[in-house]
Amino acid sequence: MSEVNLNVDVREGTGTGSAREARRNNMVPGVIYGGDLAPVSIVMKYNEVLKAINSGNFIGSMVQLTHSGKSQKALTKDIQFHPVSDKPMHVDFYRVNLDSVIEVEVSINIVGEDVSPGLKEGGTLNVVRFSIEVSCAAGNIPDEITVDVSGMEIGDSLHISEVNMPEGVTSAITDRDPTIVTVVASRAAVEEDVEDDDVDPGAVPTAGDEAAEGEDGGDDA
Repeated sequence: MSEVNLNVDVREGTGTGSAREARRNNMVPGVIYGGDLAPVSIVMKYNEVLKAINSGNFIGSMVQLTHSGKSQKALTKDIQFHPVSDKPMHVDFYRVNLDSVIEVEVSINIVGEDVSPGLKEGGTLNVVRFSIEVSCAAGNIPDEITVDVSGMEIGDSLHISEVNMPEGVTSAITDRDPTIVTVVASRAAVEEDVEDDDVDPGAVPTAGDEAAEGEDGGDDA
């Protein structure tokens, strides 16, 4: 994963008025906070922020912020978007050192679908979580977490505790064991089973039954 680099300038003044002025100048306001330093209000060029967002390596990822030739590692903590235009309105960055332990969302990469017994039998893979919140050093954020479903049967579920995490990476969720994926029976298979269950062989008249009904009918006459 290539790291995003952004040039930033210190923003004079804070508050709504200062932020609006920055946006009128085609800039995106933001703030850097955390560590042992005071928060600093910044501005970035709109087109550079948009390019960073479109790269897919910006939200929840480590970035390098450069100001007057000096660089600072930071984690993109939050982006506020305009409710109508979806334009980035404000970005929050959290200062980190490479050995600082942080919590971050990492996307999953599912492997083993081609050999999963449940999927081979016609089951459907149901992805419950597309990312996992992990705890790791800021300089050791994995590009992705591999989730192996090669041994899953229909009806099986795979939880975070069963995922092999990269070295130095652990789940940030410790009070429960969330489900990542399940293998369920396909709708077609379920409907076929229901149709089979609806058919009552005893309700289908046989030739002998029809003859008996005819004899009964003759007695009534």
